[in-house]
Amino acid sequence: MASLDVEFDWDDENRKHLVAHKVTRGEFEQVLRNELLDLNCEIVDREERYRSVGLTDAGRPLSVAWTIRNGKVRAVTAFPATVSDRKAFLERLK
Repeated sequence: MASLDVEFDWDDENRKHLVAHKVTRGEFEQVLRNELLDLNCEIVDREERYRSVGLTDAGRPLSVAWTIRNGKVRAVTAFPATVSDRKAFLERLK
């Protein structure tokens, strides 16, 4: 996902999910633009939802859930990475 020309789809609904977990829109975008580890993908409401873990530019580990909608990356939610997500990400860097 590390392409710099990724377009994001934002509205009040998905921004609200990030704010609830004290994650900024910028942090979410940074994680998807930086190196990340895809953890899983599932179908929710006939839409592929991905769960990934990565770091913000400041090094904050976040778990992010996202989908592709109308050709843009749409945030579902994001939150501080769990211990197991951080461990999986760090193992990948070795």
